[in-house]
Amino acid sequence: MQDYRQLTRQLRSRLDPENLIFEKSINEELSSISYADVLEYVRYAMNGVEPAYTQRSKEAGERVKTHLKNGGILDADFQYQGSVLTDTHIKGYSDIDLLVISNKFYSWDSAGVRQILNEGYTSGYQTTQLQKLRYETELTNYAGNALDDLRKLRLDSEVTLQSKYLVCDINKPKSIKIENKDLKREVDIVIANWYDDVLSIVNNKGAYRGIQVYNKHEHAKGKVDYPSISIERINERSALTAGRLKKMIRFLKNLKAKSDLTIDLTSFDINAICYDIQVSRYQTAAFYQLVPILYAQLKRLADNINAAYALKSVDGREYIFFGKPEKLQSLRNLMTEIDSILTDLKNSRIVL
Repeated sequence: MQDYRQLTRQLRSRLDPENLIFEKSINEELSSISYADVLEYVRYAMNGVEPAYTQRSKEAGERVKTHLKNGGILDADFQYQGSVLTDTHIKGYSDIDLLVISNKFYSWDSAGVRQILNEGYTSGYQTTQLQKLRYETELTNYAGNALDDLRKLRLDSEVTLQSKYLVCDINKPKSIKIENKDLKREVDIVIANWYDDVLSIVNNKGAYRGIQVYNKHEHAKGKVDYPSISIERINERSALTAGRLKKMIRFLKNLKAKSDLTIDLTSFDINAICYDIQVSRYQTAAFYQLVPILYAQLKRLADNINAAYALKSVDGREYIFFGKPEKLQSLRNLMTEIDSILTDLKNSRIVL
């Protein structure tokens, strides 16, 4: 059996580096069932970061946003991305990403839109949706230079932030990193533009919009990401399950963090693995009952190559394992970590 007391101490120091957590709710939950060190570890591994730390991360982002606006960055929308926005981060001193998105122009999937319009009603889209796609094609093209606009946004942001922060790294191609010494937080400022595909347009854009990150070194726009809809879906489903989805995501992240095995799965991947589990399987489960549910999900994916290759990201636009067979070994390594904890839970006579 692993030294769960030591593992729990390490977890607590990461989740709550200044010992702020109010433990009453955790202790009450543990006192209602048979106590075991492994059970306490599982509970902490699923627990969120103390809200005071998360609030400081967000406050650091808000201060950056204020400096940029006051510094003349007006032709931009501001938006956060990352695990802090879903409360699935596992470190008290978590950094935050602030997107600075040019609102002077946006890119869109012209080829995809025109293909559907050419197919007409046989495409499966409703009349109102086809009207939205048609309207997109009738808009006047942007007359400016999109890449030059992004470069200017990046350089203007650098000048403003260098005047406000002692630590301001402008050498990264895709972000500016500042450190707020008062709040003990770093913020990554990412320059981007909006991107609309068919799904975004027919859903009135909003959370469905994608972004393309500007690369200063290459003077180019990157691949399209869709952070907003993923954040929205994780938050909504976790609310529907009284936080259980986020508990599972945090648990897998913490197992990866402590493991000596190679687990090359990103937060993006782990979100997809947990989001794919049928809600009915865990909607009323106790926290320790989530462990065998997670094990069953990983085993299903590891044993069934078709299921693994069919798994898509939370936004539904990207395959997690298809074309990436090397990631399946990481999945099996993560399953090994869960299996060890499952065995110890059973040996501690925890009823699963």
